[in-house]
Amino acid sequence: MVFAGGTEGALPMRQILSPRFSVQVIRSRWFMVFACLLIMAAAGATYIFSIYSKDIKKELGYNQQTLNTLSFFKDVGTNVGILSGLINEVTPPWVVLAIGAAMNLFGYIMIYLAITGRIAAPRVWMMCLYICIGANSQAFANTGALVTCVKNFPESRGTVLGLLKGFLGLSGVIFTQLYLAIYGDDSKSLVLLIAWLPAAISIVFVYTVRYIPYTSSVAARNTKPFFWFLYISIALAVFLLIMTIVQKVVQFSHSAYVLSAFISTLFLFLPLGVVIKEEIKVLIQRNKEFEIPPTITIETPHTAPSPLSQASPLPKPEQKPSSKGISCITNMFKPPTMGDDYSILQALVSVDMLILVFVSICGLGGTLTAIDNMGQIGQSLSYPAKSINTFVSLISIWNYAGRVTSGYVSEIVLSKYKFPRPLALTLVLLLSCVGHLLIAFGVPQSLYLASVIIGFCFGAQWPLLFAIISEVFGLKYYSTLYNFGSVASPIGLYILNVRVAGYLYDVEARKQNAGKDLTCIGVQCFKLSFIIITAVTALGALVSLLLVWRTRKFYGGDIYAKFRESATAEMTTVESVNMEKIEKNGVNEKQKEPGSENKG
Repeated sequence: MVFAGGTEGALPMRQILSPRFSVQVIRSRWFMVFACLLIMAAAGATYIFSIYSKDIKKELGYNQQTLNTLSFFKDVGTNVGILSGLINEVTPPWVVLAIGAAMNLFGYIMIYLAITGRIAAPRVWMMCLYICIGANSQAFANTGALVTCVKNFPESRGTVLGLLKGFLGLSGVIFTQLYLAIYGDDSKSLVLLIAWLPAAISIVFVYTVRYIPYTSSVAARNTKPFFWFLYISIALAVFLLIMTIVQKVVQFSHSAYVLSAFISTLFLFLPLGVVIKEEIKVLIQRNKEFEIPPTITIETPHTAPSPLSQASPLPKPEQKPSSKGISCITNMFKPPTMGDDYSILQALVSVDMLILVFVSICGLGGTLTAIDNMGQIGQSLSYPAKSINTFVSLISIWNYAGRVTSGYVSEIVLSKYKFPRPLALTLVLLLSCVGHLLIAFGVPQSLYLASVIIGFCFGAQWPLLFAIISEVFGLKYYSTLYNFGSVASPIGLYILNVRVAGYLYDVEARKQNAGKDLTCIGVQCFKLSFIIITAVTALGALVSLLLVWRTRKFYGGDIYAKFRESATAEMTTVESVNMEKIEKNGVNEKQKEPGSENKG
């Protein structure tokens, strides 16, 4: 029996079912991507805080202000991942993933024990600490999985970021399907699921996620599997969207919820089939290479140059000029050429990073404010409850669409047309202004379109932000710089949500109800807030053009050339060492020929 591998040739089934092939699959570059997809799909528990927040409020007797404080610490934990980045600089990825799993388990288990009455009700500061620790595990998962993938595929970083961030965006909807199938409508048990499932997945794949040396071979630069992963994720997103809408209209039985969760899980494991197919191709190619007679003969030692002369270029990397004599402060303001590896301090004080952070505060802060207030916005504009739930689902799905679109499309237009990623970020910010204006002026039935635009733009900004950081400042300290870029989100959220939208909403509510009720009805509730947010976002788009101008020459060239040259040089070195070994073996074989000991 044979198995076709999608290429010319076939494999005996015994080779595919052998333990050796299983090890090959598990140790492969693409299986690592599959593992990272599952880790990211389980890392978005923070996106479903609204489902179990009512249990926290009810069981612990919190008011809305206290619950908002808890939500703020959740967002801080989610986005402030500097610690995970610094740890990842000095340890392998499995350490970061293991720490993140422990933090996730501890943080959410403590919340579960509190809301189920198994422990005494914690003080507010303790609950804030628990949810901050649990949410911060997402930063550790991002750093361990996403950063590792970007470094393993430096020529496809936009694609990698879009795909993995897309699965993270779907995580909340996936969790909803799973908990409805396992626990029914018991939202308290959802916290238990959030506690153990992401931790278990990270531990299962903890040794699979690792740095794999990049080579310029055709197999290493193959990007077709990424598109198969994309097609699978699109199918999953469409299925989840349909299920979310249908479940709000039709009364589902427990068996129907189980079937929905099973199909969702099946979609999550479909990428494994792509991984196996790619490894079968590799195995077929290896079999063909064994069938071709070797082109190197053992007579080559007689004419080959001395091994010492071949090895002479190897010490060159050690001849870099030392910077020990330069003080840290002086070196901080002398950055390398754009695209080379900046130090952490060089990147943090650079004009380009300051521009990126400011632009992200404006863009992410505005879209996240719209997302967090979508329920109250719908209520103020007199939309029915079912429509408001639909808005939330649309935001989640279009958040995913924005992530994968910005990642894949920006990578394609960059490689083909040298279209700079900072300009793509500018266009996304301008598009989000349209969504903000629709909310500000309360155009009838426009909130559906506004939720689509806001969700898409919020998701699209993340891959672009992280890809620009990796390209401009290099990959050496990407673990830390990646997490530094995330800090912009809670800063923008606090300024635009708490200090602008929240304050102006309360002012308008007091006018309507003479200070008795803080529920506001009408277009005026958010009109001024979102006019301000639109102006701030437009300012961010304008400032981003400065980054476009500063990076125009960099993106006009081949930004990935150094990775191909480095990989080619490394392969040449490896081949020369292998040649040296073959030559030595050839000489040894000559010496072992019958009668060679008696010659002379």
